[in-house]
Amino acid sequence: MSLLTQDEISRNLESFQGWIQEGNQISKEFQLKNFAEALSFVNKVGAEAEKIDHHPDIFIHSWNKVKITISTHSEGGITVKDFQLAEKIERLNL
Repeated sequence: MSLLTQDEISRNLESFQGWIQEGNQISKEFQLKNFAEALSFVNKVGAEAEKIDHHPDIFIHSWNKVKITISTHSEGGITVKDFQLAEKIERLNL
């Protein structure tokens, strides 16, 4: 799998509300209703990540905020696989 160009990354990000590029990764912070929903969301993200064998960094902070950071570590940056996972995560948060 090859790294995306900066133009490809920028074009993909336009389709994902709230997702930003931070160096060689994409990320988004999600605000849930409460701590229990934040934990539930994290578990759902984990299940989806396992299905496609692509694992994000997940950080729960405060009592209802979850930050997801995605990068294809084996490639050293952002690939199409990162956006595929972001799409799956977005569907969970609806």
